[in-house]
Amino acid sequence: MGTCRKGSVDYCRGKYVAWPYMALTSDAELKKGNAELLILALLEDKARHGYEIGKLIAERSEGVLRFHVASLYPLLYRLERRGWLKGEWEPAGGRRRRYYRLTPSGRKILAEQRVRWRAFSGAVNRIVEVRHA
Repeated sequence: MGTCRKGSVDYCRGKYVAWPYMALTSDAELKKGNAELLILALLEDKARHGYEIGKLIAERSEGVLRFHVASLYPLLYRLERRGWLKGEWEPAGGRRRRYYRLTPSGRKILAEQRVRWRAFSGAVNRIVEVRHA
């Protein structure tokens, strides 16, 4: 039998125990798991550069979600390598910026991810938002 330790899920007195203040999934893990969907959705209607994408994520989420340059640009490059985005350098205000557009493949992936997101978020809401008698 394990010992009872705070700060993790423990096997304690024959039962698994999750301490009340623990989060099993961190905000960073939730953000990471949905980052592709957020980026693809923001590029659906128009091309945007990386800084604008990061700024829009923060604004539309009312500051709950933020992507630092160190994590945003590698993600954009990865999506471009997968063929979901097309990046092109364009002049903007006396300097060049890389604008990203969705490719046809990216649009297809966005549609698939939206279906999965709606099913997942709906299922979670049915559990956490409803109080049973």
